[in-house]
Amino acid sequence: MKLRPVLLVLVLLSGFYYLTTHVGSTGALAPWLHRALHTAEPAGANTASMSGPLGTFDLTQASASPAFDTEEQQNIGVYKKALSSVVNITSTAVAFDFFYGRVPQQGQGSGFILDKQGMILTNNHVIDNAQRVEVTLSDKHKYKATVLTVDKNHDLALLKIDAPNLTPATLSDSRGLTVGQRVYAIGNPFGLSGTMTRGIISAIRSIMGPQGNPIEDAIQTDAAVNPGNSGGPLLNSRGEVIGITTLIANNGADQSSGIGFAIPINTAKAVLDDFAKYGYVRRPSLDIVTLPVGPDIAEQIGLPAGQEITSPQDLSAVMNTHRAGDDVTVTIFRGRKKMDVRVKLGDAKNQQGQLGQRT
Repeated sequence: MKLRPVLLVLVLLSGFYYLTTHVGSTGALAPWLHRALHTAEPAGANTASMSGPLGTFDLTQASASPAFDTEEQQNIGVYKKALSSVVNITSTAVAFDFFYGRVPQQGQGSGFILDKQGMILTNNHVIDNAQRVEVTLSDKHKYKATVLTVDKNHDLALLKIDAPNLTPATLSDSRGLTVGQRVYAIGNPFGLSGTMTRGIISAIRSIMGPQGNPIEDAIQTDAAVNPGNSGGPLLNSRGEVIGITTLIANNGADQSSGIGFAIPINTAKAVLDDFAKYGYVRRPSLDIVTLPVGPDIAEQIGLPAGQEITSPQDLSAVMNTHRAGDDVTVTIFRGRKKMDVRVKLGDAKNQQGQLGQRT
């Protein structure tokens, strides 16, 4: 009885030796192993074989394209809604080389269509000093653009093209924007037209613009924006414009750092309203000469602790919350006498871009 287990082990070892040395070496075992390993296929997939000089390849392929999930559907919806209203802007300026020869220099940016008459909004720095401006639509048709007017203080410019069947962008309300809200940027980074990136609102803060001008309630986002995105729309999850992408914080690197800023669309609406009524922006002014007051002087004359205004830039930021013609109360000190004075804000016309045409 004790010999039976020993005999069984010997039989199994002999069978294994025969399979590995005789059958396995001839390749006769391969089809059996192939069938054993490929009996079960992933759900919704099938196997396709391709044969060639390198042998046979068995590829597992999806039997059908999978449906988009809810998040993907939203991304696609935003892109489809907004793309046809976003344009590529090419500006050409003329520089001179060492021998005073004319050398054309091109810059690229983005913009978006405001109405079917061909009005387009972009950043002023996209077209600044350009002798020629050209707009390319999403369907690749190109048109010569006219610069109607600019507002350098808000870094905005209004262009016009003569083109049929234009699709205007839908403008939202930038009041009530919340940190964490999902946003999308569509533009032409590095000349790559029709590019969309996604992120969130990282902060709402006041910053200094490209020309040193204050931008109140600028929308900070981590959506990737790069050179060429300037002037393009920043969109909410419904594909509506909430801001105009204007600059990136890049610490000297000419690429996205995850910190981009957009001018709120309500600021642009106010500028457009002035463009329509007056042909320029009626920037309010106190018509005074300012002198910065440091904390030492403020303490000596007993200035109250109110809204801190320590520089002309701070005063400019406060002015941006008003309009020319508004009545405001200004607290002043004459000697040690405190006085409240009611004044009407003037119109700083000499600070604004006037109505004109450049092509």
